[in-house]
Amino acid sequence: MNFDLPTDTAAMCQALTAFARRDLRGAETFTPEDFRRRWSLTGKQGVLGLTVPEEYGGSGMDAVSAVALMEALGVGTDDTGFGFSVAAHLFACLMPIAEFGTPEQKLRWLPRLSSGELIAAHAITEPEAGSDIFAMRTTAELRGDEYVLNGTKAFATNAPVADILLVQAVTSPGGGFFGLTTFIIESGTRGLRTGPPYSKVGLRGSPTGEVYLEDVCVPRDCLLGSPGAGAAVFSASMRWERTCLFGVYLGAMRRVLDSTIEFANEREQFGTSIGEFQAVSHRIVDMVASVESARLMLFKAADDLSHGGNGEIWSALAKIAVSEAAVRLGLDAIQVRGSLGVIDGEAETLLRDALPSRIVSGTNEIQKNNLARALGLGRRRPVRRR
Repeated sequence: MNFDLPTDTAAMCQALTAFARRDLRGAETFTPEDFRRRWSLTGKQGVLGLTVPEEYGGSGMDAVSAVALMEALGVGTDDTGFGFSVAAHLFACLMPIAEFGTPEQKLRWLPRLSSGELIAAHAITEPEAGSDIFAMRTTAELRGDEYVLNGTKAFATNAPVADILLVQAVTSPGGGFFGLTTFIIESGTRGLRTGPPYSKVGLRGSPTGEVYLEDVCVPRDCLLGSPGAGAAVFSASMRWERTCLFGVYLGAMRRVLDSTIEFANEREQFGTSIGEFQAVSHRIVDMVASVESARLMLFKAADDLSHGGNGEIWSALAKIAVSEAAVRLGLDAIQVRGSLGVIDGEAETLLRDALPSRIVSGTNEIQKNNLARALGLGRRRPVRRR
């Protein structure tokens, strides 16, 4: 077990953190213009195509390097929402295209998506179909040489600013796992429109909204993968997202942990720094342990993905560990700061950004269900006859 990053990867992480600190600071209010400005800069740094094969404009990195660089991004930018959008674009959209797309689709979309020219969104969640994706109501009906899509999507990251959308729809009602199909649809397609960004408790730098499809006609070559492969496409995207996206949260936790230690050393009460108080110092030690434990779990998941594992167990464990650690660390960072922690600042921002982490990419409760199933729990064993 080698816990050291390769020298070139470590150097890239340092450069990315420096770039993010300089150029990716969050604005007070979200604007599409500022978002695209920072998006373009991020693309020029190669971040948007980290794991995309080199022949399609990416860097061809593995999941371990991707997690390390997402962590570096999270350390550098104070806008965790922007980092979240970057990761959702890359892991939930580009990687499914790289894995399931035809050569023509890859050549058409991946270079421009990797460079920052285009923004992608994956639209799967619906008002009545969140954790239960097989309750989906959006349909795609084959009529001649075209599919006609109708339905509404919700909570689609990047949808309000997206240039292309990966849309999941039912093509075989009652078909279960094989009843869903994925489509690549351009934002200007007739009948497709997106709603404004939600006003959210956290991740405010990530534009998230609804997608409306009213008799949207697309040709057969817009299918990503084969008809009925939508669930497989979604599962593959989640393996990447649940593992690599949460590197952004690791970085945010490290950034706030460092500032909390600095605050504890500088803040004085009763004639001494509060870092000398056992109640404070022990809390910070627990924060360190929480971050490092989550980090080990996430890199284990990334190593599993890089070596061809199915990703279900380790990515689920890592997602739970990182998201729960982020919420706890946000609460602890506020507590150490006292009254200063509840006003606008780094600690309360982390807590707000961390709250959605327990829900996105499949709720933590769903992850535990998946883990229990993978462990064989709930399966009845045959009764031995005497």
